[in-house]
Amino acid sequence: MREKKTSSTPIGIIHGIVMKLPSFHCIPILSLFLFIIIYLIYHTIHGQYNLQNYLISKFEKKMFQDFLNRGEIPNMLLAGPPGIGKTTVAKALCNELGVDYYVINGSDEGRFLDTVRNNAKNFASTVSLSSDAKHKVIIIDEADNTGNDVQLLLRAFIEEFAGNCRFIFTCNYKNKILEPLHSRCAVVEFGIKGKERQSIAAQFFKRLQEILGAEGVEYDNKVLVELINKHFPDWRRVLNEIQRYSSGGAIDAGILATFSDVKVNNLISNLKQKNFPEVRKWVVDNLDNDSGVLLRRIYDALYTSLANSSIPAAVLIIAKYQYQIAFVADQEINLLACLTEIMVECEFK
Repeated sequence: MREKKTSSTPIGIIHGIVMKLPSFHCIPILSLFLFIIIYLIYHTIHGQYNLQNYLISKFEKKMFQDFLNRGEIPNMLLAGPPGIGKTTVAKALCNELGVDYYVINGSDEGRFLDTVRNNAKNFASTVSLSSDAKHKVIIIDEADNTGNDVQLLLRAFIEEFAGNCRFIFTCNYKNKILEPLHSRCAVVEFGIKGKERQSIAAQFFKRLQEILGAEGVEYDNKVLVELINKHFPDWRRVLNEIQRYSSGGAIDAGILATFSDVKVNNLISNLKQKNFPEVRKWVVDNLDNDSGVLLRRIYDALYTSLANSSIPAAVLIIAKYQYQIAFVADQEINLLACLTEIMVECEFK
């Protein structure tokens, strides 16, 4: 383990706080987890990591900065892949404007009409006593997991409380947002284009180095690069993986095998032979990988393995189950169901 240095920088200050907690010296993964949480909270509260420091495209930064310059935001729909920072940016906008905001999780209480009606209405209908901002904000996180009845209610609330409250909706799949709600929001699609990918990945790489270096966790730069490339742009997933791999006190090349490219040759062979037990075993063995990535690899492999007449059916099957990834309760069952349908319905060469 490398010698830990103290510092007067924010990283050093937070590191000192964590290391003064004796119970965390003997549990490295909890120590790192706490450090990451405090690190993110510090930058949110103290503003060093303002909107300009978030890992989003230049176009998105300029748009959000224009909102801040005007001192208010429109109703917005933030759409993009998981972990890219939609909810974090929504909260950052509220913090920089100094507005009171309330978060409703669409996968939890957001699924219940009465809960949303009572909580949202109570918040939106009252005037803020702690802020002189122009309006309050309600953030509906994972709005694509709410039902049609909840979305129609929120559409009505947008109009009813237009003078006092704005709404920010985040979602992975904007096509699951009803048109009456969709049309009342400024839509921002989070995406990192090719030219900016390298720059943004490099920024995140530097931040990982800061966190791991301050916590005294040894790491191999090659491994960090592999992690970022594998999960880009899901920053949340990268941090979760870092926490998991750091339990041994080091992040080195020894763990590369645990997240190497998924091999689908054996899977295709078992699908062709209709060997269900081995197909299920393959699914279980690869659950640590992102389901969307797995389906893409399977899609690529099937193109050269299926009879031409079966390719259209396979594409439709994969598209159906890939769409369901965002809201199914059990990813293992969803992926296995997809492979089972391909095994039954498609003809292999």
